[in-house]
Amino acid sequence: MKMRYMIMSLMMMFVIESQGQTSNGAYSFLDMTSSARVAALGNTDLAIYDSDIQLGINNPSLINRDMHKDIVFSYVNYYADINYGMAQYGHSFEKFGTFTASVMYHSYGKMKYSDEQGYADGSTFKPGDYNIMIGWGRQLTPHWSIGANVKFAGLQYEAYKSYAVAVDVAGSYRNDEGWMFSLMARNIGYELYSNFDGKRNELPFRLSAGVSKRLEHVPFLFSIVYENIQKWDLTYDDPLDLEGNYDPISGTHNDKSDASKFGENLMRHIVFGGEIYIGKNLVLRAAYNYGMRQNMKVPTKKGLCGFSYGVGVRIWKLSINYSRSEMHIYGSPHYITISTNLDRFVK
Repeated sequence: MKMRYMIMSLMMMFVIESQGQTSNGAYSFLDMTSSARVAALGNTDLAIYDSDIQLGINNPSLINRDMHKDIVFSYVNYYADINYGMAQYGHSFEKFGTFTASVMYHSYGKMKYSDEQGYADGSTFKPGDYNIMIGWGRQLTPHWSIGANVKFAGLQYEAYKSYAVAVDVAGSYRNDEGWMFSLMARNIGYELYSNFDGKRNELPFRLSAGVSKRLEHVPFLFSIVYENIQKWDLTYDDPLDLEGNYDPISGTHNDKSDASKFGENLMRHIVFGGEIYIGKNLVLRAAYNYGMRQNMKVPTKKGLCGFSYGVGVRIWKLSINYSRSEMHIYGSPHYITISTNLDRFVK
């Protein structure tokens, strides 16, 4: 019991210190996943305990000794000329726990220089973001684990640049029946330097809670995550009124009932996901993010916006994962992740 209270006190300390950091701002790329598995399961902070090293990027309490000598490369074909990728490695130490090191870089393609009149002389520059991260996780008891990530993030857009440091902290509990519960506080930090005009940029703080369970008699794992605990109301007023909530003749708004507003806000926080295991070498994944669907849908053509899906296969000594996230009806990013363990190549 003492260990449980210690972990919860640690988590609450970080939350209280960071309540004001709620906007995304210039560092929103810190919430963009490069993991094909995470993208397929809703691009959220998962609470799934296994040997997937990339789960520790969002939830460092999942970092464990099974990730020793794991190495991962990810690539994301985003929109237009935007691409980004990540490389990650894990190493475990008997007395200190397991550490991970990762580097992520976002490229926004080439942009042309032009003057006030729009004349371009043909010269170009390449803006980009990057995130260098060290993660640590440790099993305290057979049921409890904790972890933390330390990040150095930066962006450079031609002559404009900024740098920030941030940490993630998380705690997880796994019971004897296989239920997994996690509480995660992400992007607690401070901007060190910026030559952009205006006030100092804030980091996109986020507090999430997740639960998962792999069923005993069915090859299926389900995941439920409650995102953005730090902010209840995630709705917004659409100035274009695409849903037709405003009557221009009478000048009245079609306001929802209190129960409808409560349900709408609640669902915007929740992400549902699941994995189906077909044999030992094939996994199918899918998720539904209601909040993303409401934010990105087009009323006249909603499509699959808010859904994500993917597949994972094991071939030879490699694990290959691919996914798509239906963020908008006009395009979906492609995620691919290839991972292995260096010990597999040692006789």
